[in-house]
Amino acid sequence: MRDLPRLPLRPLSPLSLMLFAAAAHAQADAPAASGTPSAAPLAPIFVTANPLGDTELIAPTAQLSGDALTRRQADSLGETLNGLPGVSTTTYGPMVGRPIIRGMDGDRIRLLQNGVAAYDASSLSYDHAVPQDPLSIERVEIVRGPAALLYGGNAVGGVVNTIDNRIPREAIQGVTGAVDARYGGANSVRAGAAQVEGGNGRFAFHVDAFDRETSKLRIPGYARSSQQRAIDGPDTQQPVGSVPNSDGRVHGGAVGASYTWADGFAGLSYSGYESNYGSVAESDVRLRMRQERLALASEVRNLNGPFTKLKFDFAYTDYRHKEVDNGETATTFRNRGYEARIEAQHRKIGPFEGAIGVQFGQNTFSALGDEMLVPSTRTNSVALFGLEEWQVVPALKLSLGGRFEHVKVDPDPAGVEKFAGAQPRDFNAGSLSAGALFSLTPVWSVAANVAYTERAPTFYELYSNGPHDATGQFLIGNPNASKEKAVSTDLSLRYASGPNRGSVGVFYNRFSNYLTEYNTGRVVNSDDEPVAPGTDGALNEAIYRGVRAEFYGIELDGKWRAFSRRGHTVDLELTADYTHARNVDTGQPLPRIAPLRATLAADYGYGPFGARAQVTHAWSQHRVPDNDFSTDGYTSLGVMLTYKFRVGPTHWLAYLRGDNLTNQEIRYSTSVVRGFAPQGGRSAMAGLRTTF
Repeated sequence: MRDLPRLPLRPLSPLSLMLFAAAAHAQADAPAASGTPSAAPLAPIFVTANPLGDTELIAPTAQLSGDALTRRQADSLGETLNGLPGVSTTTYGPMVGRPIIRGMDGDRIRLLQNGVAAYDASSLSYDHAVPQDPLSIERVEIVRGPAALLYGGNAVGGVVNTIDNRIPREAIQGVTGAVDARYGGANSVRAGAAQVEGGNGRFAFHVDAFDRETSKLRIPGYARSSQQRAIDGPDTQQPVGSVPNSDGRVHGGAVGASYTWADGFAGLSYSGYESNYGSVAESDVRLRMRQERLALASEVRNLNGPFTKLKFDFAYTDYRHKEVDNGETATTFRNRGYEARIEAQHRKIGPFEGAIGVQFGQNTFSALGDEMLVPSTRTNSVALFGLEEWQVVPALKLSLGGRFEHVKVDPDPAGVEKFAGAQPRDFNAGSLSAGALFSLTPVWSVAANVAYTERAPTFYELYSNGPHDATGQFLIGNPNASKEKAVSTDLSLRYASGPNRGSVGVFYNRFSNYLTEYNTGRVVNSDDEPVAPGTDGALNEAIYRGVRAEFYGIELDGKWRAFSRRGHTVDLELTADYTHARNVDTGQPLPRIAPLRATLAADYGYGPFGARAQVTHAWSQHRVPDNDFSTDGYTSLGVMLTYKFRVGPTHWLAYLRGDNLTNQEIRYSTSVVRGFAPQGGRSAMAGLRTTF
């Protein structure tokens, strides 16, 4: 497939974004849409968890939109979602963060945009950002655990689906839009985003743009932890007050259009994303990233015949990034490919309602230069999947889902001697899940899920053979690796009554062949030759191998209306989670697992005024593998003040957010750079959002 044409992406300041939206509003020939200044939360229809569009889901899920998403938005997708039940984040400085669900990350978590993949290199290495800006997202749906298997074995941990309206799915009459500008934070963010949508009831268009620039991250003390400083040499620099090389710039945008009718839509969009940020582990290294994406989507409802609804999604992605060392390009990563998904909801067959579908895709990954870690590899996949539900009695609903997937991984050694033995591999992976939702009373229910999942090894788990400076390793793949297999279960008790809701759940995952990195104990150079520890450029040799592993834990989430009188309301929220993960063969803890965490928050509302205060406590994490860094506990305080008002036909939301007001030294146990790149210190951010 030929490369997509490039869309020129010009850096936009927050001021220019506001002028852009204002100009579009001045040209509108229809009344502005009514609504609150911050988009109201959408109806909780989880298209990710269930293609049938149920609102009463068996799967453990979470969704963010509207005000809830606005107050959580951070510089990365992972940090935006961090702290939701069961969700933590990788981090490699403030610009980089990929979601972790129930202790699992990388290719065990499926990241989707509008239901299909957007290829990048974020699962390959922790220093590679997810090329998606939180300001461009309208809604996020998170599915935890077994129910995610409809998206493949590499969704055994869960799915994160970000949803936008770049392809309008409903008719638009007139012109509407939104602008968001913000300034502040521990890294002095200057950010803005704008979008304009319009239509005549049939044809609809969407345009959006975003821009974000950050300075070095301010921290309360030393960048390097006390454990790291204790083993540093006498000549090691000890930065204080900020994390070196942690600044960055991100900008991009999208255009889209669709044709809508009473029973469906069809449309396409084109988006671009560019970023330039520093590697906090290497003071002279910058990462320059670019992603272009072409998407097509269509849905037809109320059909005659055996199927009542058909849905089609397709996306082609061209991703590349360069790692620039002292102004010279050291390594170029590229990932190009497409993914398509077709879902068909059938008419009721006896007591069963359900949907079937097919998903197929192809992508080619390459890495050229100093860190030529893997050969250029093409991966092809095709899968069939289905989900059926049976409302046995009003109080009991059962579900059964399955997926069969064929994956072929085809490397091209291209004459490189160290990859000469790489051979193609084929895998057939099957997954099966069952679930039940039982209503104990009108407000209490119990949900249970169980699944068997198979995951084909990725190209880097099979063929890695090279240095990886970002993690300080020389990685060696296992070309004979077999499928990863897991049995997963979860059980939850739920409560919902008016504004009050809550759930407490437990989960258990057992892997018979968990593919993980194993440190051999050898210290080598970039040619895999033994060197003395402490030698400049020394790397720890690590190989991929399959072990037996288990993950189990608990998740709690609740909200209670504590006070409501004369327009004043106070809501209390509590979230907490804990994950325990270990290598069953050795009893050793698995790396990068979040500790026990709990957050207590209070929301106050009165007319246009709003306030939120939350306290988060994370316990220390000393369950780490040998020779790994433990992390101390911390307690952080956050506050947010909001005010909504109108100016003519426009609606506005002004907000002020304070983070880590206790100025704690926070080091995530999930970060590979926790020894020298903590999270930000005390900070304040001001923002303004308008809709018209």
